[in-house]
Amino acid sequence: MLKKLLSDTVIYGLTTVLMRLINYLLVPLHTKVFDPDAFGIVSIFYSFAVFFNVIYTYGMETTYFWFASKEGSDKEEVFSKILSSLSITSVVFSSILWLFSGQISTLLGFENSDIYVKFFALLYAIDTLLVVPFASLRIDGQAKRFAVLKIIEVVLTVGLNYFFLVTCVSIVETNSDSFITEFVSKIYDPSLGLGYAFLANLISKAIIMILFMDKFIKLKFSWSWKSMKPFYSYGFPLVFAGVAFAINEVSDRLLIPLLLPEGFYSFGDADYAVGVYAACYKLSIFVTFTVTAYKYSAEPFFFNQAGSKDSPKVFARIMYYFVIVLMVMVVAVSANLEVIAPILIRREEYLVGLPVVPILLMANLFLGMYYNLSVWFKVTDNTKYGALISAIGALFTISLNALLVPYFGFYGSAIATFVCYLSMMILAYVLGQKYYPIPYNVKMISFYLIMGGCFLVLLSQLSINGFWESIFIHNAIFALFLLIVFFMERQFIVSTLQIVQKKILKK
Repeated sequence: MLKKLLSDTVIYGLTTVLMRLINYLLVPLHTKVFDPDAFGIVSIFYSFAVFFNVIYTYGMETTYFWFASKEGSDKEEVFSKILSSLSITSVVFSSILWLFSGQISTLLGFENSDIYVKFFALLYAIDTLLVVPFASLRIDGQAKRFAVLKIIEVVLTVGLNYFFLVTCVSIVETNSDSFITEFVSKIYDPSLGLGYAFLANLISKAIIMILFMDKFIKLKFSWSWKSMKPFYSYGFPLVFAGVAFAINEVSDRLLIPLLLPEGFYSFGDADYAVGVYAACYKLSIFVTFTVTAYKYSAEPFFFNQAGSKDSPKVFARIMYYFVIVLMVMVVAVSANLEVIAPILIRREEYLVGLPVVPILLMANLFLGMYYNLSVWFKVTDNTKYGALISAIGALFTISLNALLVPYFGFYGSAIATFVCYLSMMILAYVLGQKYYPIPYNVKMISFYLIMGGCFLVLLSQLSINGFWESIFIHNAIFALFLLIVFFMERQFIVSTLQIVQKKILKK
């Protein structure tokens, strides 16, 4: 049971690492090609994408896991019903966005950018149609195919970004009479500018859709309110949870331009500040890819194991080691920010936002804990509580941004994100213990969180002259943290190493 979870997590984890590392090539590329103002616009559009993805999918991914994992269920029938529903609604939603693209771009404050809205109208529809095929790979244990397709997608996205934003620009600027220049001039329009960042994503999604043709061929298109009512009853509360969660996830990047006083930062305006904050947010990569990888493997695992009498103990054990691993990552990244940041962020002007990174790392750790804790309302068919918890988190996010951003800038947004995910984690635990008790080791989990927090404060307060001196001392502090973890978990580590050694000797 745990071996399967670990195996899938390793595959998803390695995939996510590769995806994130390749995808994060876009950070140095975009921060080199775009100034912070333009990068801020890209970030704002993708922030809205999070909201629309929730609306487009309306909880059907988790709904698919719930109904397809039930004993005696017909997975192909569940697949066809849910995908049929998503196909109908995607056409309707995207048609509305396409028809009103001009008005929408004006409403967002970006004149003459209706082509960006049209790109996203197509992108949302295609991305939604890929949700169920990818979910079917996860529930069927086809982690390798999932990994291959995800890596293809991200490689295409990065490659096309580089082609449009670097190669085509370079060729057109040479203004030669060669065949290549003539060809590029026909497919490349310099006036589209940052729109190519969106077009590259759209093309890569369309290619992945073609590679899923074997899934779409099996689709038996069918829809009726009567047959879909059980699916909607389970999934619709997740829409409210998803919208609230989207507010928690991206509203900071949308609220900063509205709440930041004019002239607050000497280095740039509000769009500039959004670009700096968004770039620094991406430095939480090492925690977010671990959380994402874990979520991919854990969600179907939880549904499949929920009926086992030993499942509460298993879930508690998973949470315990999950927190330890993430806390080690948070301290490691914080200790080495001076090395990591210049590699991923190519312009020095973005680095002014680095102090927010440890706050965001801890926020994402709490988000990962929330994913663990949220298992109870999904396996007990109480998704309404997920909506309630996310709504309370959204309330914290909006109110704290409104309160803190005018005085602390994007530091206020980072604090709001931290408090939001912490509150959601605590609420999920308290309610979960009432409806689906799991014997979490609260004492030791709290110990690691508090100890890790103390080390982060120590790292952030140290002021050391000299790059190498700073790296040495920061990593000495990290090594001390590792020694404490090893001392506390020595029995488990030693026993695990002995088991691995025996398996190697048998082979």
